[in-house]
Amino acid sequence: MKRTIVAMPGDGIGRVVLEEAMRVIEAAGFDANYVEGDIGWEFWCKEGDPLPQRTIDLIEKHKIGLFGAITSKPKDEAFDELSPELKDKGLVYASPIVRLRQHFGLDICMRPCRSYKGNPLNFIRRGQNGTIDEPQIDAVIFRQNTEGLYGGVEWSHPEGIVLEALKSHPRFEKNFGHVPPEEISVSTRIFTKNATERILRSAFNYAKENGYKSVTVCEKPNVIRETSGMMYKMAQDIQRADFPDIQLWNTNIDAQMMWLTKNPEDYGIIVAGNMFGDIVSDGFAGLIGGLGFASSAQMNPESGVAVFEPTHGSAPKYADYDVSIVNPIAMIESACAMLEFIHEKDTAQKIRRAVAEVIAEGKVRTYEMMKFSGKPDVIEKGAVSTQQMADAIISKL
Repeated sequence: MKRTIVAMPGDGIGRVVLEEAMRVIEAAGFDANYVEGDIGWEFWCKEGDPLPQRTIDLIEKHKIGLFGAITSKPKDEAFDELSPELKDKGLVYASPIVRLRQHFGLDICMRPCRSYKGNPLNFIRRGQNGTIDEPQIDAVIFRQNTEGLYGGVEWSHPEGIVLEALKSHPRFEKNFGHVPPEEISVSTRIFTKNATERILRSAFNYAKENGYKSVTVCEKPNVIRETSGMMYKMAQDIQRADFPDIQLWNTNIDAQMMWLTKNPEDYGIIVAGNMFGDIVSDGFAGLIGGLGFASSAQMNPESGVAVFEPTHGSAPKYADYDVSIVNPIAMIESACAMLEFIHEKDTAQKIRRAVAEVIAEGKVRTYEMMKFSGKPDVIEKGAVSTQQMADAIISKL
């Protein structure tokens, strides 16, 4: 039986990169049915819901989603763009991708950051006597996807029992007790033991199955003692009991960002909470060539629901160009992660080999690979379009 995949183009460049990725995996021999799921800014503006129930129902039924990109705007801008007839309904915009994660329990987020030989934007450094050293980067970031600062438990102008609860903490009373409540906004950072154990075990299991020698917990336990401290303590217990052959490292997020440009090749598997995982994965993505190469998988191993997407945004200014110039490789890599998840590993490896050959050959490069600014005239300067990059990969297949 053919798989049915829920294809969710989303906003901006999402549609074009998703189309090209689907074309590539089809050329590699993956035959599937696709149903389109409505998601994104258009549906917020027209319906007051960027994630309609019909799309949730599709994912409930078919389990696997390929997602392009999303546009999210601040609260006031979101309200301004809402259709006039919806403005008195009390609607508040919430990121549909965050809602997807929370609704389906997609708490395991995996973001591979691997360098391609020949990519002009790979990280390089100077060695002794002026030599150029280009380390091979192979890091996989496991990001807890549903808790932490992205949990959505927030208040502006806290009142009543919320304010009383805050005042019950001596540091709040000492540092903020004199501040009028209407001048206070609060965002919580909540970690639970169950979700923390799931992301840690996913990271250790991936390391064991794929031959990585270390797992690094990248948090800030010396300052954020309760949440970061809990994650590191649990990692120590899990490592000692079940993964003694895998080294456990501990880094602070700020120092980790410095070490990215000092010795990025030393790191294999990195695990972090939501915000710090987001930061460190974008940092590694910059080393391997930018967000045009950064993919992600968001999974719930128990239910089998998973959504795969590039980590770049919707880049609306590029969506208006007559010829699309954006790099589709992040979306193609996300599709490869989907293939691996549904046990089509040979097809995924075949596509990755084709991508690697195109990059190593160096004849077909998108604008950022040529170090151009993203202007419409880059095609005239020798950069290829989104479709031409996909064509080149298909020709290698």
